Amino acid sequence: MTLYRVFPWAPRRFVRPLDVPRERQGANRHDNPDRYTALYLAREPESAIAEAIQAFRGRTLTDRDLERADGRRLALAALDDTAVPPLVDLDDPTVLLAWSWRPSQVATRDRATTQAIARALFDDGAAGCSWWSALEAEWTNVTLFGRRAGPMGLAAPVEPLTVMHPSLIAAARRLGVTLAPPEPIR
Repeated sequence: MTLYRVFPWAPRRFVRPLDVPRERQGANRHDNPDRYTALYLAREPESAIAEAIQAFRGRTLTDRDLERADGRRLALAALDDTAVPPLVDLDDPTVLLAWSWRPSQVATRDRATTQAIARALFDDGAAGCSWWSALEAEWTNVTLFGRRAGPMGLAAPVEPLTVMHPSLIAAARRLGVTLAPPEPIR
């Protein structure tokens, strides 16, 4: 299978799609930076992109919105996950029952709750977990716990995102994000 990640990319700089600055972690769903680096991915490219553009709901997204001040552009990486160990499926009722967790605990926006779940899984030796996206329940998101995930290489070349990218168009449509006409990439 393939995992997808949106990350800031620069064509002339060495930027790895799996690099995660640990000092920028702590506020997200499964962050526990004192124990591991959380790498957030998705099983569908639309889900990874939707996570990156969700702030534009009710607004118009332009190609310039996909650029960072330092010149890096958001890009989509497709990663080969064949070496990733099995993940804990938080969409599986038997898993939730075994841990005495409710679906509402997995899906809550209360970070203390979701971070405690991730910490328990990490302490139990898990490589990571999967769960349904809060943006669209049909999408599956994945959190990998640092180095436990094993090696992953690119399954395809990195794709810089534009308002014309098919997966961005699909994600924007699902979120209700309006797309501006395309601009030339600088």
